[in-house]
Amino acid sequence: MDDPSPRPGTSAGRSPGTVPVARTRTTAHAWVRALVALAGGGVAGLAVGVLQPRGPVTASGSLALIAGGVAIGILTGVVSRSRWSMLAAPAGYLVAFELIRTRAGLPSTGPLELGSAFGPLAYVLGRVLPWLLGGTAIAVGAAWATRSRSRRPIGLTAVTAALALVAGSLALQASSPALTTADGRPIPGSVSELITVDLGGEQQWIQVRGASADLPVLLYLSGGPGQSDLAFSRVLLEPLTRDFLVVGWDQRGAGKSYPALDVATHTRQRAVSDTVELARWLIDRYGGPKVYLLGESWGSLLGIMAVSQAPELFHAFLGSGQMVAPLATDRLIYADLVTHAMGTGNGELVARLAAMGPPPYRNVFDYATIMSHYGLIEGAYTPPAGYLRRGAASGVGPYGVLGSEYAPVEKINVLRGLLDSFAVLYPQLQDIDLRRDATRLQVPVYILAGDHELRGRTQPAREWFDALDAPSKRWYDIANAGHSVAFEHADELLRILLEDVQPALR
Repeated sequence: MDDPSPRPGTSAGRSPGTVPVARTRTTAHAWVRALVALAGGGVAGLAVGVLQPRGPVTASGSLALIAGGVAIGILTGVVSRSRWSMLAAPAGYLVAFELIRTRAGLPSTGPLELGSAFGPLAYVLGRVLPWLLGGTAIAVGAAWATRSRSRRPIGLTAVTAALALVAGSLALQASSPALTTADGRPIPGSVSELITVDLGGEQQWIQVRGASADLPVLLYLSGGPGQSDLAFSRVLLEPLTRDFLVVGWDQRGAGKSYPALDVATHTRQRAVSDTVELARWLIDRYGGPKVYLLGESWGSLLGIMAVSQAPELFHAFLGSGQMVAPLATDRLIYADLVTHAMGTGNGELVARLAAMGPPPYRNVFDYATIMSHYGLIEGAYTPPAGYLRRGAASGVGPYGVLGSEYAPVEKINVLRGLLDSFAVLYPQLQDIDLRRDATRLQVPVYILAGDHELRGRTQPAREWFDALDAPSKRWYDIANAGHSVAFEHADELLRILLEDVQPALR
């Protein structure tokens, strides 16, 4: 007969190696609770992906994400009763968010592209806010809900305080610095303001700067599409502010107006309509019968389309880095790069260009690759001292993101707006050719061309200009200038406005 007493290392009535039923149930329950937390985070990720597919694009949206994340974290922690919710809930949120947001179809929401230096940048820009703010907030909420009551939450308190500090910084406001005299004193009666304007049903931002509200209005159209030049135009067009109200504008989907980006409505026709609406708004607000229109790069193309549609609103058009036919320009630039690469024995670039083939391209990253090599065919030159001095003293940083014009979230929007807006709008410009589409204009036209501008831009622009029928027109060859002639030679631009453009209108 067997001895019924338990053997050493075993429990009564159980053979050696048998797992306790209670422990098995505890482990199963732990996994279930972790899955509950994972599912709770996933539901939150789906909701954010639907409501904010690009992540938060405003300060209020960012604060809402933080508050909602903390609430979701607390809820999942309470329901799951598992400290694993601190990891499971954020993981579920991030996975679900990334799966659902791809429907936005933008560079900043898409997968990681390693073929271009701009690919990792787009990936980070699209994730720094939704991952950092949303994921951290959920983890913090879950940690508070499941913390051990017997321990002091020193680390958790520190992380919570850091999150609160980030939330507070998001509320910092943007500003437009006052116009000052040479000795730094504010100019009495001067205008320096950031304003939202409803254009096409969307709030868009402008910056107005001038020594007096009674000055004639000059509207500056920045390049891109999608580029924000509020900080750059404020600094580099400063010489004009003594004689003009200089208006910088973040177009739909760019910089401060990035929240207005909607793939379905972001069209070149809408961009033209926005420009015309803004010109009318400026005339109504500041008086005067018309505005002067200055376009840079894409802005020069947009400007021609705007004056073609509503010539009665504009005194004159001035083009800097004039664009005429985007596809023809891109193909000429590609050909010049191939010629340069072959002539200098740059086999790596030859192979890269051969693999890409001539434009048009499928995405923004291929265009970014071409743009990164512009310097090879532009040639070295020295811009004017005034331009270099203003730029060095500005402190606005790369792409102007350090400018006071941008609140914290808007600084990120400057970069993702350039990538996302370009990706949506530039393919729509491939069939534009002003040599065919704008042979006659009803306003005077003045073109500033840098001697180091790329042949791909200058050649079509010159062909269009020579055949153009306009009340008056003039072409300026500017030495020591590249693509951004108006910025590089703002003093010469002012001279042209005061000595050539305005007298011709009297």
